[in-house]
Amino acid sequence: MVDGASQHHRLMTCPPPSTSKQTVVVQPLISTLPSKEDEEIVKSVVEGKIASYSLEKDLGDCRRAAEIRREVVQRITGRSLMGLALEGFDYDSILGQCCEMPVGYVQIPVGVAGPLLLDGFEYTVPMATTEGCLVASTNRGCKAIYLSGGANSCLLRDGMTRAPVVRFGSARRAAELKFYVESQDNFDTLAVVFNRSSRFARLQSIQGAIAGKNLYMRFSCSTGDAMGMNMVSKGVTNVLDFLQNDFPDMEVIGISGNYCSDKKPAAVNWIEGRGKSVVCEAIIKEDVVQKVLKTSVGSMVELNMLKNLAGSAVAGALGGFNAHASNIVSAVFIATGQDPAQNIESSHCITMMEAVNGGKDLHISVTMPSIEVGTIGGGTQLASQAACLNLLGVKGTSNGNPGSNSRLLATIVAGSVLAGELSLMSAIAAGQLVKSHMKYNRSSKDVSKAAES
Repeated sequence: MVDGASQHHRLMTCPPPSTSKQTVVVQPLISTLPSKEDEEIVKSVVEGKIASYSLEKDLGDCRRAAEIRREVVQRITGRSLMGLALEGFDYDSILGQCCEMPVGYVQIPVGVAGPLLLDGFEYTVPMATTEGCLVASTNRGCKAIYLSGGANSCLLRDGMTRAPVVRFGSARRAAELKFYVESQDNFDTLAVVFNRSSRFARLQSIQGAIAGKNLYMRFSCSTGDAMGMNMVSKGVTNVLDFLQNDFPDMEVIGISGNYCSDKKPAAVNWIEGRGKSVVCEAIIKEDVVQKVLKTSVGSMVELNMLKNLAGSAVAGALGGFNAHASNIVSAVFIATGQDPAQNIESSHCITMMEAVNGGKDLHISVTMPSIEVGTIGGGTQLASQAACLNLLGVKGTSNGNPGSNSRLLATIVAGSVLAGELSLMSAIAAGQLVKSHMKYNRSSKDVSKAAES
């Protein structure tokens, strides 16, 4: 016998069970189940006798669990999942780490832009997107950079952050802890405690901020080739446990108090940085601006000032002083297995342009203070995403120099953004934006039948 609450939660997306006494026989929308045994399991899940989330554990077969859950969803909702791919995916690879309760996978096309000539090396950049023109536009930017001798990048900072919030009985007591953790006299001791969490985690700094009797402590540390959120959280937990000895009245409210700040726009990331802080620049020759980008240096400089700088200021932008950095960041992130939600702070970018060499050539730069990437862990281990990392030469951890692969990936992201900014801004300056999107971002295929299924 299953109680009402358990039955209601047998599937996260299912409606409450009907209170009607009428018996309803729900037929499968798509009969693809290979055995009567699977059919019985489907019925048990629908009736609430078996929990959908436990299918992988109960069956010991992740692929089979996904197929059964898929059929359950179709029967409960009365809507078909035909078109959502099921075959051709390794469901074992995501168990317990990438996605829960899978019923299939979404297909996103991957295009390539390049070669991107960056710091003397050529990179073919994978971009996963469904936006027409994006890859083609970035590719044109790469061409302009290549013909002008390439771009150069500089890594300014590398440190992931986590900021717990703790509470005291008074503001004075909170201030005492702030002074304690920020004191250089105590840093070495706290660093030893923090660094026990991982052979790669190395504490860099602790910055405190007070709101009344609450203290927010922003820990920053290096994390090797991992993006590092779990790593820094473990180190923070160690330090909080240690601090309880001298501050027994400290109440830990949460491991994250939003002063980190993760997956949301925040001035602290824009100013202090988070993850990798990168600046990338190139000088685009006058003839390349005219022949490849189809505009002039003067038009580009003027548009950048009025759009990316003044226009963004009028809009009250936070870290958004660019044309479309998030477009490129999202596409590369999805292709390489990064956390797409971290596109928010990773796309913080200011694009600068000025005429140089007597006004003939164009100097363009992008400064991105919080690119959050890793080459191990999370989605980077999936086959498709690992292949894209391999294409860039940054798959996995770097032997002998921990962190160099993730740092290189961050510079490639910035270089790709540089190419994207260059191309889109030139298209707007030349009045080509709408024309290009009408040509490449409109489907001539009649998709109405597919939408109706």
